[in-house]
Amino acid sequence: MTRIALTGALGRMGTLVIQEVARIKDMELVAGLDVVGAGKPLPGGLLVRDASQLEQVLKETDTDVLIDFTIANAAVENVCKAASLGVDLVVGTTGISPEQHLQMKQAIDGNVAAVITPNFAVGVNLFWKLVADAAAALKGYDYDIEIIEAHHNQKKDAPSGTALATVEAIRRARGEADPSEVSDVVYGRSGIMPRGKEIGVHAVRAGDIVGDHTVLLAGPGERLEIKHQAHSRAAFASGAVRAASWVAGRKPGIYSMADVLQSR
Repeated sequence: MTRIALTGALGRMGTLVIQEVARIKDMELVAGLDVVGAGKPLPGGLLVRDASQLEQVLKETDTDVLIDFTIANAAVENVCKAASLGVDLVVGTTGISPEQHLQMKQAIDGNVAAVITPNFAVGVNLFWKLVADAAAALKGYDYDIEIIEAHHNQKKDAPSGTALATVEAIRRARGEADPSEVSDVVYGRSGIMPRGKEIGVHAVRAGDIVGDHTVLLAGPGERLEIKHQAHSRAAFASGAVRAASWVAGRKPGIYSMADVLQSR
């Protein structure tokens, strides 16, 4: 039985993760924490615990895996606390800076196993592979690459973590190790801006869009579009729970969702 604790338990993702955990035979939710709503009931007779009690709760419940869907600053703190207690991790929080990612890596290395990704959806991980294959195949041809992402109007970070991961997938696929080969990244455009050697990234924030990502590869006389659309956050929740089941007891280190899917 894998014992799960969840931070961000009352958020949109947290609610879906709780529902998904309840469907898994060999998994049990032992704690749900949030910065608001302490004392509110959760399924299974649990009560929401205050996020400030994380260390105490992890010790009391003998948690195997902590799933984090919070905000960047909170996620870093939660990861460091859990890692110090030997609790494995699944982190889906986005908007994490390179400096914060390094801080988490230092806490995780040699101590626990962690799956960290901006997107747990199975389809998105296939999307990244398809984009990388296309970018590699078209390297050397006169093709421009643009990334357009759209999310609901309450999403704070832009561009999305998935869009940023898409940029990195393209760069790796094209072998842009030499600084002279690295494409600039342009975030939106306004005014007079001739297109150069760049990857354009554009963010839309509107309504209740769950998550759309499109990569446009346009060359002379033709264009190719690779798109992923999330219809429900349930796709992210099921992937996160799958990652939690997979990561428990793994060799310490940071893993991707691709590692989880490849080991099926």
